[in-house]
Amino acid sequence: MPYIYKDPSLKESIAQQTCRSVHSSGKTYEQLKSECLSKGVLFEDVDFPANDSSLFYSEKPSVPFVWKRPKEMVADPEFILGGASRTDVCQGDLADLNEFWSALLEKAYAKLNGSYEALKGGSTLEAMEDFTGGVTETYEIRSAPANLFEIMDKALKKGSMLGCSIDISSSSETEAKTPQGLVKGHAYSITATDVVNFQGQKVKLIRIRNPWGQVEWNGAWSDNSSEWNIIGAAEKNRLSQASLDDGEFCLKEQDEGQKDCTFIAALMQKNRRKLRKTGADLLTIGYTIYQCPGSESILEKDFFKFNASKARSKTYVNLREVCQRFKLPPGDYMFIPTTYEPHQEADFCLRIFSEKKADIKEMDGEINVDLPDPTAPTPPPKETEEERQFRTLFEQISGQDLEVSAEELQYVLNSVLRRTKNIKFKEMSLLSCNNIISLMDTSGNGKLGFDEFKIFWDKLKTWIGIFMQYDLDRSGTMSSYELRLALKSAGFHLNNIVLQLIVLRYADDHFQIEFDDFLNCLIRLENSYSKHDAST
Repeated sequence: MPYIYKDPSLKESIAQQTCRSVHSSGKTYEQLKSECLSKGVLFEDVDFPANDSSLFYSEKPSVPFVWKRPKEMVADPEFILGGASRTDVCQGDLADLNEFWSALLEKAYAKLNGSYEALKGGSTLEAMEDFTGGVTETYEIRSAPANLFEIMDKALKKGSMLGCSIDISSSSETEAKTPQGLVKGHAYSITATDVVNFQGQKVKLIRIRNPWGQVEWNGAWSDNSSEWNIIGAAEKNRLSQASLDDGEFCLKEQDEGQKDCTFIAALMQKNRRKLRKTGADLLTIGYTIYQCPGSESILEKDFFKFNASKARSKTYVNLREVCQRFKLPPGDYMFIPTTYEPHQEADFCLRIFSEKKADIKEMDGEINVDLPDPTAPTPPPKETEEERQFRTLFEQISGQDLEVSAEELQYVLNSVLRRTKNIKFKEMSLLSCNNIISLMDTSGNGKLGFDEFKIFWDKLKTWIGIFMQYDLDRSGTMSSYELRLALKSAGFHLNNIVLQLIVLRYADDHFQIEFDDFLNCLIRLENSYSKHDAST
């Protein structure tokens, strides 16, 4: 199914965006607050009601839940108490019982995704992106690039958030503790990187924090390890190392790296957690990168047959986002996001990050019509035998008035096209035949004379030839993926939005187009062009 592209240049105002993001009524926070105060009522969110539908979508809760406001739980609730720091939150603990920012933030995130159940099986990658708007890169240590430490160091200096974890091979390993004090399948924060002088060598350290606030690494460079006794006090103070059970510790990074000039490409499928209650799941996605040949217009499929890709995502995977870092020579490149299986539909977002400014735009064609001039009918004295036979046929169809009405045109088209081999055809409606007459009738009497009928018949033969040319599997139907080239052969150069709307209108559930739909499409396009041409 084609994805309908929304022009990013048509941006809503900030006020409109804020209204929609706050409430479906379109009211701002200030308006909602003022309304509640004037009525003397507490706000109730109809978009996320205080009932079980906001908790679960697949089952009813095993125990009843009671929704309470902060003042019903403590006498002096606060949003944030005593400022915030990276050690302010201990996972699973409620240190300040009257501090509610984390509970409210969780509720807002649940609303964004449709329910609390939609947050089940949370992902560090998704959370970091959703709360920052940034892009997430993932590296496996066993196959990490040589300059991973430099990548991490640079990211931290630019204010990025970093995390890490140990993969698990089965659910039984979840939260299992290793002899070195690390917890499998557990999300850790990376809070700093640094280089320390140790026994005449430069050692790269990574500072990691367990969000539990305890249970730390007990190996080399842990809080109480012997390595800290060897380095000087000044170096220790510079690193702000202290033996605290705060969940924070250091690990040694081994590999040296080289600086590299890169860009990051991230393909995200949107709203998939929210769509879980409809049965939707994450699609298997990826992308391919080609170098552009210098043209900004739509490339035809022959380009992809004879040109190799310059890069591609490492794998197709059913994650919300596929993200990878690439190094390519300067130039113009084309990104093609795809699902692994054909004919799958989903909203997506493609983001490209580079240090230097890079222009990004959708590859699209301009709307243009290049119709050949119709061939004037041959005068009767000079007609060929075939043309004389056609005139005789016309006289039989048109009757005494020698003009073809919409009803007569409908009869002859349905009779001829149903007998035409190698095309699938249902029928031409009377409305379609009236549209044909509107297109071809130059006299304005609502019927087609011989010359008008002959010009249309020549068009029809051309259109049948085009349809059969792009019916590549000889099924009698044309794939909607061939429609752009077929319309181009008929003289219509369309942009992506118009083409996608045409496919949605005329293609069936299997993305196939039968000839009567193709004919109706061409007639409507020619009529639209004629009206536009007449008004300019």
